[in-house]
Amino acid sequence: MNKKINLTAPGFGRPRLLIVGCGDVGMRLLPLVRDRFRVFAVTSQAVRSEELRAAGAVPVIADLDQPATLARLARLARWVVHLAPPPAEGLIDRRTRNLTAILPDGGNLVYVSTTGVYGDCGGMLVDETRTVNPQNPRAKRRVDAERVLRGWARRSGSRLSILRVPGIYAAGRLPLERLQKGTPALRPEDDVYTNHIHADDLARIIAQALFRAQCCRVYHAVDDSDMKMADYFDAVADRAGLARPPRLPREELRHAVSPVLLSFMSESRRLSNLRLRAELGVRLRYPRVEHALDEIFSPA
Repeated sequence: MNKKINLTAPGFGRPRLLIVGCGDVGMRLLPLVRDRFRVFAVTSQAVRSEELRAAGAVPVIADLDQPATLARLARLARWVVHLAPPPAEGLIDRRTRNLTAILPDGGNLVYVSTTGVYGDCGGMLVDETRTVNPQNPRAKRRVDAERVLRGWARRSGSRLSILRVPGIYAAGRLPLERLQKGTPALRPEDDVYTNHIHADDLARIIAQALFRAQCCRVYHAVDDSDMKMADYFDAVADRAGLARPPRLPREELRHAVSPVLLSFMSESRRLSNLRLRAELGVRLRYPRVEHALDEIFSPA
């Protein structure tokens, strides 16, 4: 028989932290925060309960698409990490709306957004003051979520920080399947700049943001890499012992890849991380993609 958990009871004198959307990055975050917080991890999958308990969190079964399931989260924790993605369709993020409806006043929330909110910047180096210009529904939903959260923070007297995150990679998050299929990439003259962050570094950035981020401040959670997209694929292929992807002109590539993939290959930007270092004091374990790939593929 399962023991009923009293979600409103204080936990061993520690403040309570709610992780919403505790997937891969959330699991990497848990070891960094479980000694300072009593952590509650929201999942819509009951089968993950034991995994979350073993990692040091109290599992809470709830679904952001089902507002009635969120009632037990109300006033549960004043510290929140929002990792849940928006819905797959539409131009607004109803999940974030449902979440803010039950959050307590005077909270402290870190939201993990995307650098896709800037759209195509023509390869320019940009900082967090650049105006957002989302160019696809996926990015527009993220801009909507940021706007909703800012409104919640103002109304509730809460502290919000937004981490805009690029492509997340790690040992289990590399484009190996794409390389094995021989999916083409852009030729150098048509290629776009892309940005990266290792999943472990992202978890550490989130932990730092909980305590050091300024209110309603945006931070680029990116490393120091300055790579074009196909160069990234080449770097992974070389270390994995796979063939480099063929290079095609943009017009030919339109007929060879999916519309979703083409959208990623149509936006070029380089992102400054000076604010991340100066204000959050982050020291990246993997400042460049090459450093992580050398470790991932090093002989045992």
